[in-house]
Amino acid sequence: MELLLWRWSTAVQISSAVMIAVFFAALARSDRRVDLHWWVRAWFVNVFALSVTIVYWYLEPPESFRPLVRALYVGGKTAFVLMLLQGAWTLVRPAGVLMQPRLMTAIAGAAGLAGAFLLTSVTLVGVGQSLLIASMMTIGAIVLARSGERGVRWLAGGLAIRAILGYVEAAAYTSQLVPWFPVSMTEFNATFMSTHSSFDTGAEWVIALGCVLGVTDRTQSEMRRANERLLEAQLDLRRLADLDPLTGLANRRALPEVFRSVQPNGATLMFFDLDGFKGINDLHGHHVGDLSLKAFASALRECFRPDDAVVRFAGDEFLVVASGLDQTSVEDRIGQVRRRLRKAGATLPQLGFSVGLAELAPGGHPDAALEAADAAMYRAKGHERRTTASA
Repeated sequence: MELLLWRWSTAVQISSAVMIAVFFAALARSDRRVDLHWWVRAWFVNVFALSVTIVYWYLEPPESFRPLVRALYVGGKTAFVLMLLQGAWTLVRPAGVLMQPRLMTAIAGAAGLAGAFLLTSVTLVGVGQSLLIASMMTIGAIVLARSGERGVRWLAGGLAIRAILGYVEAAAYTSQLVPWFPVSMTEFNATFMSTHSSFDTGAEWVIALGCVLGVTDRTQSEMRRANERLLEAQLDLRRLADLDPLTGLANRRALPEVFRSVQPNGATLMFFDLDGFKGINDLHGHHVGDLSLKAFASALRECFRPDDAVVRFAGDEFLVVASGLDQTSVEDRIGQVRRRLRKAGATLPQLGFSVGLAELAPGGHPDAALEAADAAMYRAKGHERRTTASA
């Protein structure tokens, strides 16, 4: 009866392990994550180790082959747990490595040799293998729980459940080695040991679910971070697109955002146009013309407040949008610009400008205010020309 239970529980566990392995293999084909590839290897190694037990319980190999069976089983189960933990570590520490493959192979090989030459019976294999699995699962559960990663809670829980089962199984196997173990518990103990593989199956499904949830949460987090980086890159590109490369001022593409920010409270629009700028380019060359534009932009920045929007509108035309300035303050700042330009005349051609003013009323239409400022600037320029001609 116990042999039949061993065969049944082992068949249940290997069937379950095959389904889990195939599932992870399919998942890894669609998602090239490193942790998934470790888990694919782990579950297929688990299938291999369980296949060895199937050979043992169904074919009952002769004594000469049993050391090999024990070595393959113990080494395989050890490799399974190590690969499982390697994948879990990679999940929470994508750039880290729990252990190098050579070390993993050496540990699994040493466990296999111990199974072949030291664990010379099913009982000793059960004690040794159960304790080894339980201790490694315990370490894995603690590390995952301390990582603080929300998505690995199920995985940590699955490892903890499997560790508890491992300790219980080790105790059950150990009881067979104790002469004074109560006879009344012997039959129950034997039944538990012959069916514990089915309990292991449940724990392995919890572990598999934890792996999937951990990958899902990690993937969602990575997608959120990638989306945030993309949005930041878009904002940077938008800022670059809204900047004039020559003067460093905002260009007219930035005006919609400027007007949206000042429209509720209103603002004063000052439309500047350099006088005789074409002559500077023709007489001194475009390099000097560019330096003159930079000097004018610098004068505007220095004479107006940091919160005032200074925009290169087009060519030699500039726009300042300032909230909360009265007429006297506006005229004073325009006068400061003229004085700074006179100082710059020592190294650059003398710059003059015409300026038109318009008020954007609270809740008013920016386009209408901009047209009014533009028209006022042209009137001022015409007046300047008439005054110059009459002089």
